[in-house]
Amino acid sequence: MKYQDFRRQYLAGGLRRADLMRSPFDQFQAWLDQAISSEIRDPTAMVLSTIDSTGKPSQRIVLMKDFSKKGFIFFTNYGSAKGNAITSNSEVSLLFPWTELDRQVIISGRAEKLSRSESEKYFNSRPRESRLVALFSDQSRTVVDRDTMVKGVDALDQKHPGDDIPFPENWGGYRVNSSRMEFWQGGENRLHDRFLYSLDIDHIWNIERLQP
Repeated sequence: MKYQDFRRQYLAGGLRRADLMRSPFDQFQAWLDQAISSEIRDPTAMVLSTIDSTGKPSQRIVLMKDFSKKGFIFFTNYGSAKGNAITSNSEVSLLFPWTELDRQVIISGRAEKLSRSESEKYFNSRPRESRLVALFSDQSRTVVDRDTMVKGVDALDQKHPGDDIPFPENWGGYRVNSSRMEFWQGGENRLHDRFLYSLDIDHIWNIERLQP
């Protein structure tokens, strides 16, 4: 099998400057709505890229839980590999890979912690099982086997039989305050359409077409 022979044409449709909304957040909302209505799997899944204290990059998929003009929100363990990397370097990148629509959205910006009240509010809205796992997990640390994790979560389940599960002190949300947003639409014969929104010093979003 020759992997170099795996290719296809991108025929889902082009993207023109006249199609774009003035605000990248409005444009993102329109594309997100289309991704959801198209029933693609995990439309809010995004690849989070970070750089740790040694300069090594890492990527992982997280779920966007909300967004606004203030930024894009996700939640995690603050002591995890991504949490530690953000502590060292808060500049991150997000990628929404909507491949079924021949689209990508790439977002660059600075990650900042949400307030405790914002994190607690979301934590308490989660399913009970998810809250127990968040309370138990020392994310990114080694563990002997799966049975150890199952027993640990079961023990917390018995310790906190009601719905009042303690909020983990090392868990919460981040908001990525975007300064650059690129919208990529696949094009026939690799002549892709790419538009970059960048925030200038006057806090105005400029739009430029990029070569494929």
